[in-house]
Amino acid sequence: MHPVINISELTKTYVMGQTKVHALAGIDLVINTNEYVALMGPSGSGKSTLMNLLGCLDTPTNGHYELDGKDVSRMDDTELAKIRNEKIGFVFQTFNLLPRQSTLENVALPLVYAGIGRKEREARAHEVLASVGLGDRTSHKPNELSGGQRQRVAIARALVNNPAIILADEPTGNLDTKTSIEIMEIFEKIQAAGNTVIVVTHEPDIAEHAHRIVRLRDGVVETDERNEQIRIASDPEHRYKQGLSL
Repeated sequence: MHPVINISELTKTYVMGQTKVHALAGIDLVINTNEYVALMGPSGSGKSTLMNLLGCLDTPTNGHYELDGKDVSRMDDTELAKIRNEKIGFVFQTFNLLPRQSTLENVALPLVYAGIGRKEREARAHEVLASVGLGDRTSHKPNELSGGQRQRVAIARALVNNPAIILADEPTGNLDTKTSIEIMEIFEKIQAAGNTVIVVTHEPDIAEHAHRIVRLRDGVVETDERNEQIRIASDPEHRYKQGLSL
């Protein structure tokens, strides 16, 4: 494994009138390829600010951020937009689907920005929709789908560009418990297929699906720990001792 995200001494300060708000006070964080990480923290911890920086939606005040081998710390808006489209797949709590476009058109949209031809766009969109169990819903509009199905469409859209990382912001916030579990199972399959997955959440039961949990408080990393439940459950020796099939 090698780092897909490498952050050192990252700070972000917002100026609000005469007041300076230090949202991030020096973050050091390394996330390797194919890791499944949950970012947690209370309101005001810097969680949302860090998510915006990870997603290249904003730039840091100071510090260094390398994404998939490229220094994105000081890129301008045009360069950041290109990196976002090439390297990052976003999944949002509110789905962010275009209401008048079909499922297929919504999923193919990032490929339009990437300059991919229509035939290839549609083929790739069909493929990722099938991978999230919506191969038979390609012509449906978002309002014809359930909340869980809409989130699956959003996940398919995030995957269509084969990004370096999937960044999910409270992806189950608008879903019931059963549907939330189904969505998290999809993220587990995405990670198992080789993608790096980062989930931003305030819900402990959602974070428990990740292999590593990073907790923020007051703009710094408070704890960064492996999820022992996941490690033990997937450890072959432990499974053998418990008499489970390998």
